[in-house]
This record gives sequence, C-alpha cells and structure tokens, in this order.
Amino acid sequence: MRNATLCYLIKEKDNKINEICLAMKKRGFGTDRWNGTGGKVKEKETIEKATIRETEEEIGVKIIELNKVAELSFCFPHRPEWNQLVHVYFAKKWGGKPTESEEMKPQWFKADKIPYKQCWPDDIIWMPKVLKGKSVKASFTFGKGDKILKHRIKKVSYI
Repeated sequence: MRNATLCYLIKEKDNKINEICLAMKKRGFGTDRWNGTGGKVKEKETIEKATIRETEEEIGVKIIELNKVAELSFCFPHRPEWNQLVHVYFAKKWGGKPTESEEMKPQWFKADKIPYKQCWPDDIIWMPKVLKGKSVKASFTFGKGDKILKHRIKKVSYI
C-alpha cells in the first residue's frame, strides 16, 4: 500500500476550528470532489515534505507548521492500484494566499458547512471528529461506484 498525503488549511476562533480550506479537484483521481491538497510521496521524500510540496504545487501556499490528525487506509478491491495509506494534516500556519491552479480550486468553508455530498463518502465519517480536535486512525473498503463496503475508526494520539 502506497503512502499519500492530505493537508487542510484551518482557521481557528476561540481555540476551535472555525474555517477549513477545501480544494475542488479539477483533474485526475478524485475529480469534481472537494478535498484537501496532497498526493503521492516521492521516493526518498518524507511524508511531511511531500505534504508541503503538494500543497505549494496545488494551491500556491507554503506550509509553515503541520499537525497530523489522521491516518486513513483505503482499499479498493476492484482497483488495487488505488489502495493507499493517507496521512492527514491540518495547517494553522502558512505563507501566501490559496490560489487556483490547473489541478485544484481552493475555497474556504465554515467548519459546520462542509459540502460532504461533494466530498469523498468517507469524509463525513472521520472529518467531524478531527474538526472537533480528535485524532483518528481509520480504514475504509470501497466497492464500485465509491460505495463504502466497510469501515473502522478509532481515536488515537499523534505527537
């Protein structure tokens, strides 16, 4: 299973996540879905460096500080080349302004107004937990048509 990354820019108010930056995927895997920035980890690249590189490439933002919030294992029995372990980060500190690229169009959403119907179907299961400050480890098995066949989720601690 290959490693991949996801990063979400967040804004806080009164020590709670108030806004999250999602990006509409314009091409490739996950087209027409809101998601975080991220992607594949290159050979000899750390997961954190891949997260920073992908975010800069996709929305023009230079991450200053990452906080790991989840590890998500995805299994696609009908498309095993899609199987991946995704390392999910929130970023409170960054430089620059999220800007549209050929691959993604970023947009800010209130944390309680996320368009889950336009996201991957697993997002509604794990994302509300991490938005409330929990860290999770989860696994999802998808069938054809991106239907979740089974999933497991548990609270964990990341340092």
